Amino acid sequence: MKKAFILLLLTILLLVGCSQNKQQQNETLKDTTVSNKELVVVADNLETPWSIEKLGDTFYLSERPGNILKIVNGAIDSQGVELKKELSTASEAGLLGFVLAPDFSDSKHAYAYYTYEDSSGQFNRIVTLRLEGNRWREESLLLDKIPSGTYHHGGRLKIGPDGKLYATAGDASQPSIAQDLKSLGGKIFRMNLDGSVPSDNPFPDSYVYSYGHRNPQGITWSSDGTLYVSEHGNSAFDEINKIEAGKNFGWPLIEGLEEQEGMVTPLFTSGSNATWAPSGMDYYNGKLYVASLRGNTVLEFDLVTGEQKEIITKLGRIRDVLVEDGFLYFISNNTDGRGDPQENDDKLYRVSLLHLD
Repeated sequence: MKKAFILLLLTILLLVGCSQNKQQQNETLKDTTVSNKELVVVADNLETPWSIEKLGDTFYLSERPGNILKIVNGAIDSQGVELKKELSTASEAGLLGFVLAPDFSDSKHAYAYYTYEDSSGQFNRIVTLRLEGNRWREESLLLDKIPSGTYHHGGRLKIGPDGKLYATAGDASQPSIAQDLKSLGGKIFRMNLDGSVPSDNPFPDSYVYSYGHRNPQGITWSSDGTLYVSEHGNSAFDEINKIEAGKNFGWPLIEGLEEQEGMVTPLFTSGSNATWAPSGMDYYNGKLYVASLRGNTVLEFDLVTGEQKEIITKLGRIRDVLVEDGFLYFISNNTDGRGDPQENDDKLYRVSLLHLD
């Protein structure tokens, strides 16, 4: 009898303790996200995630060390990726951009951008992947020998409203190549889904869609088909650019709001005294939503009024964002070696855009 009473007492204490721990966790979340109303953690304990894809209720996230995470109802399935080249472990490098093919449900195909190393050096490449069972396998090469260096790999992939595949490439810490149309560094690319060059690209037989970029990492389109790109500046002067085919965006000859004939200045810039380090971006209802690494925030840019503001704060480095069905999804990137990881970082978050107004 006494033994049973003791067991009952221990059970009650355990339940009370769990309840208090849960309450403390909720209170901690509220305390660290005072301005992040109605924030939900969709998944946690991620390892340097880089891009978000979503199909129905299923998320696919790329991780720089070389995995694709499939997330359904918070349950994480880590899917390995077999690549034909050795994945680079250089700073900012690895498995970066990832986008599902439009017919993924049938074809099981996707596109990826990754940094590799071999006997000829370190480069980036764009490939197709195929999902076989629970593992992805590199299938075909679309574009190779994209310059890669210590930093500035670019790496974002998106399929545009025109059905073409777009990619961002950094200057590989070699600023001058951004102005060289024969180099693949410091550019925005546009290609057909089979890897061929579209006949209506601005430069004959070239993947180059725009040039003069330093390290672009975000790309999206407004509802009218206008292309926007986010770009890292040189310690400051980060940019949000409106992209037009064949245009020169100035790096390294101009930055910020400097002007030079034949070159385009940005719609928005962080100026000389602030750094956003902007990464992934998306568009919704006249506004751009941009992940900010150094700024530790999600930024909102109003394309109508020209206003900008921080809408998510206190969660550390933010790498990518996705807007769908009135919700903003974003991933933290505190485990990338430059952040200050919080408990169970990194995380995939969700918040209703209604709560951000």
